[in-house]
Amino acid sequence: MTKSLMVVVVLLLAVSLVSAQEPATQHSHMESMSFAPLGQDWAKARVDKSPRHQEWVKVKNGGREVNSFLVYPEVKNKALAVVVIHEIFGMTDWVRGVADQLAEAGYIAIAPDLLSGMGPEGGGSSSFTDRSGVGQTIQKLPPDQITTDLNAVADYVSKLPACNGKVAVAGFCWGGGQTFRFATNREKLAAAFVFYGTGPDSKDAITRIKCPVYGFYGGNDARVNATIPKSQELMKESGKNYEPVTYEGAGHGFMRAGEDPSNTNDANKKAHDEGWARWKSALKKL
Repeated sequence: MTKSLMVVVVLLLAVSLVSAQEPATQHSHMESMSFAPLGQDWAKARVDKSPRHQEWVKVKNGGREVNSFLVYPEVKNKALAVVVIHEIFGMTDWVRGVADQLAEAGYIAIAPDLLSGMGPEGGGSSSFTDRSGVGQTIQKLPPDQITTDLNAVADYVSKLPACNGKVAVAGFCWGGGQTFRFATNREKLAAAFVFYGTGPDSKDAITRIKCPVYGFYGGNDARVNATIPKSQELMKESGKNYEPVTYEGAGHGFMRAGEDPSNTNDANKKAHDEGWARWKSALKKL
């Protein structure tokens, strides 16, 4: 075999090897991209363009580290802080965007990834490659761990030099339910903002709430809305401040859907805008 022929054979072998590997590489890429819809490219683009100071911090909770997204407002005076509890989809770009929008409104925002250390190979939300895996893992999180994680994050942000010591909590979907629950487990909260989340069904738990609770619900969300009357009853019996508002025509998750450029439900957009206006109005009073 001549030298030139040997070169041709080697090149042909190299091409065939690359071709054989391409399907596996593409398949792997598609698997990793299956989680992308939860991040939303439009949300990532917005938060990445933000002029505000953003950073990831690791908050200690005993032997755990809770990876948390922190955003500072551009204000002169010390500010109230808001702990943002993510949806059942875990930490997404949209959640980061909510934190940034809170900072834009003048508040310190911190969004903990409650899946920190609970994902594949000890990772967090970003370590999952499929939506179902995230939801299944979140549903199995120990309630006490969630509480201690949130307490650690609230303690951390309250002690920042830029914070005025006041901390509110807000959450969406699964995070909305955890927000209501966290209000039963932490006395020093300025307010709790529950976005389409269910409330505790125990009067003993409700009696521990010390802060006002604001509810935001979509009219087309029968599963969650069926729990509102019970929450109203328990909160009223315990003398607690609970203000639920239902936005007609909006579905579950309207705060995210109403911001999505591909949204076709005008009611979601209206609920999103009115929800933000109400939220910021309530924050100003704290």
